[in-house]
Formats: sequence, structure tokens, C-alpha cells
Amino acid sequence: MSRVALAVVMSMALTAGGCAVGGSTLSSGFASNPLVAQKPVGLDADTRGGLGGDPQSARKAASAVKLARADDRAPAGQYEKAPAGALADRDYGATKLDADQVRDAVNAYRQSKGLKPLKLNAALTEAAKAHSRDLAKWDRISHYGSDGSNPWDRVKRSGYNAKVAAENVGTGQASITEVMKGWQESPGHNKNLLLPDAEHMGIALVQDPKTEFKTFWTLVIGASL
Repeated sequence: MSRVALAVVMSMALTAGGCAVGGSTLSSGFASNPLVAQKPVGLDADTRGGLGGDPQSARKAASAVKLARADDRAPAGQYEKAPAGALADRDYGATKLDADQVRDAVNAYRQSKGLKPLKLNAALTEAAKAHSRDLAKWDRISHYGSDGSNPWDRVKRSGYNAKVAAENVGTGQASITEVMKGWQESPGHNKNLLLPDAEHMGIALVQDPKTEFKTFWTLVIGASL
């Protein structure tokens, strides 16, 4: 497997009903557990790929496992970590985030499928930034925050009154082009990009050369009540 292939993407979607889980290996990643779900209505924690979006389930799942650290409640087995040195030979010198460019790329893709464009939203951007910072702190990829939170929790915390919310995460990619390619090629991630009811998006990138993953991308898509 090439060095480039060690980049990882993950997705979670939350809208209104039940949930379905599936996993696949991406051309741009070594692991993926996309979870596609509906707006939380008493959903239980899923043990294979993430949570269905119920904050109570998040807390129950987090409290039922051995803690990694005193301030880290992400359940073991619910995140991926990069092998030491896996991305050490990649060049991240030109890696940067242009939010307008990402919005335009997402919207061009959506419009090619007959879907309405999204607007950048400050609250969703803050939710994305908070998660990318947390992933970088622990050098891993997950939909769990280190406090046990899931994407729905983080969107609500940001002040966004969501009726639809979705999260795609990528680590190790050197450009948004690379991230978008991986998301489009994975059914779960692609479904998030093409949520028909979505109205807004937020995007974040945190870079830390001291980590094994190097880059931590988070895309949050939503529609408000």
C-alpha cells in the first residue's frame, strides 16, 4: 500500500428516522465506517462506526469503556490512528484551506447532480473547527470528540438549530482536491455531500506537522429549522 493511501476519510450523517451502517475501504484511505442516520430519536450507540446522534447514547457508550486518558472519553475502537511515520514522506508545504474554494467545489458537484448550492455558515464552521482541533490534539480520526460528543452534539453546541446535519472527516490529505476525491468515491461520504435538503456548510483544516496524520479536515453540512 502506498504512503498516499494511508490518508483516511470518515462520514456521518444525521437527518430524521432510523440508521444504517456500512464500511468500505477507500482508494484514498485505509479505513472507513460511514454511518448514515436520521435526526436522533432515541437512537442507540452503534459499535462499528459511530453514533446515531443521541447525546445520551454518547455518554452511555463513553462511560462503558476504559478511558484512554482522564480527559478523553472516546471509546476504544471508535477511531483510527496512523502508523508511526506513515505520512512522513508527504509534502504538505502547499497545503492550505480556502473556504470559498471548498464551497465552490462542493456546490459545483451538487449542481452537477441537480441539487441546490450551499452557503458558508459561521456556526457550522465553528463546529468543524472545534472537531478538527480535537482530532489534531489526539492525532486520530473519529466522529467522537475527546469529550464523548458526536456530530449532532457539536452542531447544537455551535448554536445552529439543525433539522439536518452531516459530517465528513479526512486526515492525511494534502489538498481539498484529494479530500473531495475520497469523499466522492465513498458511498457514505458522497451521500453527505449530496444531501438534498442541505442549505449550509462549514469547513475546517488543522495542520500539525508533529502528528502522524499531519492534516485534519472536517466538513459539516446542515439545514436549519
